[in-house]
Amino acid sequence: MNKTQALSLLVEQALRGDLVFSASVATSLRVQEAINVEDCSLDTASKIILNEPLLAAKVVAVANSAAYKRSTSEVANVRSAIARLGFKTLRALVASLVVRQIAGASKNPVIRAKINQLWEHSAQVAALAQILARRVTKLDPDTAMFAGIVHEVGGFYLLSRAEEFPCLLEPDDLSGAEDDENFDALGEAGTEERSQESIIGRAVLKDLNLPSEVTSALEGLWYGLRAMPPENLGDTILLANELARTVSPLDTRTDNESNRCESDINFVVGEGSLQGILEESEDEVRTLSAALII
Repeated sequence: MNKTQALSLLVEQALRGDLVFSASVATSLRVQEAINVEDCSLDTASKIILNEPLLAAKVVAVANSAAYKRSTSEVANVRSAIARLGFKTLRALVASLVVRQIAGASKNPVIRAKINQLWEHSAQVAALAQILARRVTKLDPDTAMFAGIVHEVGGFYLLSRAEEFPCLLEPDDLSGAEDDENFDALGEAGTEERSQESIIGRAVLKDLNLPSEVTSALEGLWYGLRAMPPENLGDTILLANELARTVSPLDTRTDNESNRCESDINFVVGEGSLQGILEESEDEVRTLSAALII
């Protein structure tokens, strides 16, 4: 079985709603459901989060990151951390746990390395999206961070199936692309592959019951169209995706496209510039992405 055939099989399963998740994902989804209740109190949320040690550590770490730390004092417990972050950010952090768990804990070193790289990339995109929303597009920064966290959820799902279908790790075959006919054929194949991956991504997003605002914004990632300067949530995530220093291991762009230095992307923002904002926010991006990786 080759990569295209494996993707076709996974698409068929996705269209039937036959997605394979680990038991840990089911547990985290119950946590997500519990804190989504409209009248969930701070005390109730704290007790729920304390039952998930990794999530509890992440919540405290994010609350103490430069992006959320608005005073010199550090929080040292989950209740204070939630009070500082608010429920919207808390829901984003629960989503981060779900996304990371979807890939599972592979024993294959190649798969494990790709999962770690994809999570590092996702954390950077989430941190950058939060800054861009707050300082450039003037959107809700918590929603932008949420979208950044889940923007590669389809990729995590594919990696979770890579032990069963090793061909999913194969790079796209670019041999024989010297003439126009072969180049066009390869381009069509790449478009079809992206379409298959988008179907799988949509199915996973649907199963996670994510906000429609977020799922709509992520459509742009599958087709790569954005305004410059960015205007909406989709544009914000696409720009954050390009600015992330760690590239997704599933990125199918050419080396020149995927390794573009962030300094090549710049535009005027008010009386300043994107590059000026990124330089000023470097510590916020670094500490927030590091906290999300926990």
